[in-house]
Amino acid sequence: MQEHAGSQGASQSMQNPPIEHAASYYAASANASAQRDVLNEDITTDVCIIGAGYTGLSSALHLLEAGFNVIVLEAAKVGWGASGRNGGQIVNSYSRDIDVIEKTVGAESAKLFGEMAFEGGKIIRERVEKYNIQCDLKNGGVFAALNAKQMRELEHQKALWERHGNNQLELLDTTEVRSVVDTQSYVGGLLDKSGGHIHPLNLALGEAAAVESLGGKIYEHSAAIRIERGEPVKVFTDKGSVTASFLIVAGNAYLGGLMPELRAKSMPCGTQVIATEPLTDTQAKSLLPQDYCVEDCNYLLDYFRLSGDNRLIYGGGVVYGARDPADIDAIIRPKMLQTFPQLSHVKVDYRWTGNFLMTLSRLPQMGRIGSNIYYSQGCSGHGVTYTHLAGRLISEMMRGQAERFDAFASLPHLPFPGGHKLSVPFSALGAWYYTVRDKFGI
Repeated sequence: MQEHAGSQGASQSMQNPPIEHAASYYAASANASAQRDVLNEDITTDVCIIGAGYTGLSSALHLLEAGFNVIVLEAAKVGWGASGRNGGQIVNSYSRDIDVIEKTVGAESAKLFGEMAFEGGKIIRERVEKYNIQCDLKNGGVFAALNAKQMRELEHQKALWERHGNNQLELLDTTEVRSVVDTQSYVGGLLDKSGGHIHPLNLALGEAAAVESLGGKIYEHSAAIRIERGEPVKVFTDKGSVTASFLIVAGNAYLGGLMPELRAKSMPCGTQVIATEPLTDTQAKSLLPQDYCVEDCNYLLDYFRLSGDNRLIYGGGVVYGARDPADIDAIIRPKMLQTFPQLSHVKVDYRWTGNFLMTLSRLPQMGRIGSNIYYSQGCSGHGVTYTHLAGRLISEMMRGQAERFDAFASLPHLPFPGGHKLSVPFSALGAWYYTVRDKFGI
C-alpha cells in the first residue's frame, strides 16, 4: 500500500458498503468535499466509469478534456478504496521494473514501457497545478538499502532508469542516507528527486472536483450491480442505470465478482498503515531533514513519510486474501520502532488497512472486453503513479491512439496456481521465501 493500501475504487458489488471513508488519518484531515447524488434514474452518456478512485478519476479527466460526456459510479465515496488510504508516495516505474518487462517482451518493445515509466508522477503534478489541488505535494523519494545486495540492486536501478530518461537520481552512501533519514537501519540508498508524496485522499477529492468542473457527474453510494453487455453497454445500480457507448471498469481490489474474467488472474491483498500523533518541528526535522518519503528494498517492504502536520505515516505488511488483521499496531508499530527507536514514547493516533490487487506477474493488467469495455487493474502495490498513467492510456485508446494501451494489453498474465482457493497459501509461501532472502541478504 505504498500505493499501497491499494485499490482504485470501492466495491461495486458489495452489499451495503460503508457510507463513510475508513477511519484513517486521511479521512480525519480531508478537505471539504461536495455532497454527491445517488443515481436514481435511467440516464445515457458517452462513457460510464465504475469506480471513483485514481484510475476512474484519471480516465474521466482525460476524456472530459477531450470532449466526451462522462458518468462515474462509485459504490461508496470518492477515494474510498486505496486511492484514499494508501501510503501517499509517488514512486516511479512499475511493481516489476523495466528490465523484467524487457525479458518478457524484448528490448525493442520494452523501450515504450521505459518511456512511460516516469509519466504517472508528471500527470499527478500537472493535475495538482492545473486544478489547484491542495494535497500537501512534496518532492523527493528515497529507496533505502538494508544490505550490500540491495545496494547493488539500487546501482543497477539507477543505471536502468537513467537509460530510460530519468536524470534526477542520486546514489547515497551510508553517511549520506543517514543525512536524509535518521536511522541506523540502512547501508545506503537511491534518491529520486522526481518522486515525492501527497495526501492521497485530498488528491482524489481534488481530482473529483476537477471532473465536476468540466461537466462530469459522479454518483456516490451507487454500486454497479449488473452489466448488460452490448453496443451500447448498460450498467445497472440499485435504483437506476447508465446506458453508454463505452464502459471503463476501475474497481480493482474492490470489484468483487461483477466481472468474473477480471477476477481470475488477480488476488486482493491487505496492507496496514499507522499515523503517529503530531511530532514537534524538531522531532520531524531530525527524522527526515529533507522531508523525503522513504521505502526500503525488501520484497515485503516498509514505507514511511511525514504528513503535512508532522505525523509519521508508516506502513507495511501484507495480508494475502485481504483479511483485516485484529491488531494493526502489533504488526506495524514494531517495524516503526525498529527503524526509529527514538519514537518509543510517541503515540499512534490512527491505524487503518486497505486492499490492493496483486497479479501473479506483479505487472498491471489492462485491456478491452468486446468492442467497448475497457479495464485496468492489478497495480500490485504500485498504483499511485500507474493509475494516473492508465487513465491517460485508456483515453488515448478511445480516441484511436492504441499503441501505448496495446503495449500493456499485450503483457501475458497467468492465473494463480490452484485458483482462488490456493492463491493465498501459495502467495504466502512465496512471500516467506523472499522474506528469508531479504533477511539474510541472499
